[in-house]
Amino acid sequence: MKILIYLLISSCLLFTACSGLPFQTLSSTTTIKGNDAFILGNNKHGKFSVRLKNTSNSDITIWQAPITGGQHSPLQVAANQTVNVKVDRDTAIRIENSSASVIDVELLVKGDTGLSMGYKK
Repeated sequence: MKILIYLLISSCLLFTACSGLPFQTLSSTTTIKGNDAFILGNNKHGKFSVRLKNTSNSDITIWQAPITGGQHSPLQVAANQTVNVKVDRDTAIRIENSSASVIDVELLVKGDTGLSMGYKK
């Protein structure tokens, strides 16, 4: 009977420890200065997805940028529009603000959340 209880407790602990990994989330409201960009995930990481809401009055552009170089898949996001983007491993998201005014975006990230964050002109 003790072995059965030990096995049950061990199984529960193992399941609890492993079950959180695929369901990690990160939420943020990010401010981007005029003629600047916010880079999310410019480091080695697994796949993730982003739900982004442009809460500003200006349009923005989102690019996918592999950490090995280049950028692809531009996506225009109008003012007050929400988009969902799936991002491959080792690929960053570049959120460009080409307007002169400061903007805010709401981000909900799911998947690998061990992502670098920074700004770049």
